Amino acid sequence: MIVAPILSLLYFITSQTYLGDLMVRTTVSVIKADIGGLAGHHIVHPRLKEVAIEELSNARDARLIEDFYVTAVGDDLQLIMTHRKGVESSEIHELAWNTFKRATNVAKELGLYGAGQDLLKDAFSGNLKGMGPGVAEMEFEERPSDPIVIFMADKTEPGAFNLPIFKIFADPFNTAGLVIDPRLHDGFIFEIMDVYESKIVEMNSPEEMYDILSLIGTPGRYVVRRVFRKSDREIAAVVSTTRLNLIAGKYVGKDDPVAIVRAQSGFPALGEILEPYSLPFLVAGWMRGSHHGPLMPVSEKDARPTRFDGPPRIVALGFQVQESKLIGPSDLFSDVAFDETRRLANIITDYMRRHGPFMPHRLGPEEMEYTTLPKVLEKLKDRFKTE
Repeated sequence: MIVAPILSLLYFITSQTYLGDLMVRTTVSVIKADIGGLAGHHIVHPRLKEVAIEELSNARDARLIEDFYVTAVGDDLQLIMTHRKGVESSEIHELAWNTFKRATNVAKELGLYGAGQDLLKDAFSGNLKGMGPGVAEMEFEERPSDPIVIFMADKTEPGAFNLPIFKIFADPFNTAGLVIDPRLHDGFIFEIMDVYESKIVEMNSPEEMYDILSLIGTPGRYVVRRVFRKSDREIAAVVSTTRLNLIAGKYVGKDDPVAIVRAQSGFPALGEILEPYSLPFLVAGWMRGSHHGPLMPVSEKDARPTRFDGPPRIVALGFQVQESKLIGPSDLFSDVAFDETRRLANIITDYMRRHGPFMPHRLGPEEMEYTTLPKVLEKLKDRFKTE
């Protein structure tokens, strides 16, 4: 007679995010890879998304993950997952790896361009670090209402998030809450990674604002990896930091980063998080990963970079996270308020393209190290004469 009440209690416990002192922490994982593009590098074939949906549906049914959303930005397949296994879970990373591998097989069957491009290893080894796919993950205790924004960029690099993340969490001209909201007023901690040396440093804003800028103003090397609220070290934002050329030793495609930012109730408001993208600022990437171009905020359906394989695009999806489930998304950049930004991005695109192979449209020599440029210099070395 007591079996049914016990089963009911167990179900209640496992279905709740909070139960007295028992707290279940939710992890949001965004994992992406370019595993093949249709007619070049501009979109993912629908069959690849179907494969991903099937794989993640099976994982949800098996309770490996709690929820998911599959999308694509440019030629990158994007897996958005919630679960309760923490960051860098080998089970979650293996799920993503197997999903990409199966989708790669379909890409090869269809003859898609660059099939399996971002999968730099032959077999999964316990973690996706150094294997090619981009990963952004954060774990947190859910608030009663927990909105997040997931950013996904194409034809650019992780450092492309340096400027907007700084403005969101450190610039009072962008984020009014830094001045008028007591919960934000103490500032934030920036975790910055030197992607060449694989070293990290934590710096405080506003006290070390100028020092932070001295680093992240070089986005090809120094990348904001995570942001914490200073008052309690609560995670506020996370950015993928994979540099594909540093892994492979040659150019194999731009890194096309992803990021997760928490919004409202002790974090910047949604409008403050989106405001930096009202300026189509210049980023590295674009055609062959070797040019500077404006980062254009677009809707999911317009994330199809074709103008010189660009210009670089960014999509923002808004979700509520409730009991480890994803409510949404809202396609945030589909708002007509960003129409003028897109118009300006097209003007900048025309201006930059007129430079052709000349800097500053083409990247500097330090960023061209992994292209064919060094081979040209090697071929000509004996023809250079001392004056």
